[in-house]
Amino acid sequence: MSTNLKPVLARVAMGETLSEDESEAAFDTIMAGEATPAQIAGLLMAMRVRGETVAELVGAVRAMRARMVEVAAPDGAIDVCGTGGDNAGTLNVSTAVTFVLAGLGVPVAKHGNRALSSRTGGSDVLTALGVNVDVPLDRLPAVLRAANCAFLFAPRHHAALRHAAGPRVELGTRTIFNLLGPLTNPARVTRQLTGVFDPAWARAMTETLARLGTTRCWLVHGMGLDELTVAGESHVVEWRDGAIREFTVTPEEAGLRRAPIADIQGGDPAVNAAALLALLQGAHGAYRETVLLNTAAALIVAGRVDDLRGGATMAAQGLDGGSALAALETLRRETA
Repeated sequence: MSTNLKPVLARVAMGETLSEDESEAAFDTIMAGEATPAQIAGLLMAMRVRGETVAELVGAVRAMRARMVEVAAPDGAIDVCGTGGDNAGTLNVSTAVTFVLAGLGVPVAKHGNRALSSRTGGSDVLTALGVNVDVPLDRLPAVLRAANCAFLFAPRHHAALRHAAGPRVELGTRTIFNLLGPLTNPARVTRQLTGVFDPAWARAMTETLARLGTTRCWLVHGMGLDELTVAGESHVVEWRDGAIREFTVTPEEAGLRRAPIADIQGGDPAVNAAALLALLQGAHGAYRETVLLNTAAALIVAGRVDDLRGGATMAAQGLDGGSALAALETLRRETA
């Protein structure tokens, strides 16, 4: 049992907040395996009920980053991922965006996990597509250079989180850890397009990334989805040039057609993999429109285009020209 956490628990139980350093120390204690399940659950729930602060997020991210297995990435690498937790069960959008970006020359160090809010997570659909998500960690930099994309499977890079796994499962509700995944990319990318399950967290997560050295990011939420949607308006919080800006975007701004969220409903890994492969082979419809919109946003974050319309046009060229499909085929070969 950690005696270090007892004073912290007493304070958060009274509704007090932690400084960045205090949060970092508390979460380092957890990830060192020095806290009991009761202490971990108590801290997580006290913070959840009161509401986690940016300082607490920053400290927890620092603790996680200090213990993660890092991956070297090319300059300009980007991450496209989401928090999960939207419970929408849609097709895999950010994974498809990864291949479009890679084909367009934007390196993507994609941080991901198994299914959380859908039936099929990033690792599930990639496995169904023939990609080895368990490639030796020391090979990942070479994979990223060759394929212009790599999948960084979160449990392998953040093994210290195993100490909190039991309490998290037993609590069965959202905790600070649900917010930390997209903030702790093992490649330490400085550009991110990140989906958020609840728009109320978009600004806090943006402020956290800003304090941790991020160059540019969009935190997005689209009508219940942890990604941009073509069903209507999406909320965006952007960090750029030392300032935070909030705005909304619509599919029309990218020259895209609207479609209901039900049109991108997903299924098991085989179903989602088939849809993703069909997309890369030229299939049209709501899935393509959604991927084009999110790729356009990622291209803005990567500094490749200035607006959504230009980004969507470039993304469509990548899909239609076969470069996105080629990126998948290269990733399959490099991870075999």
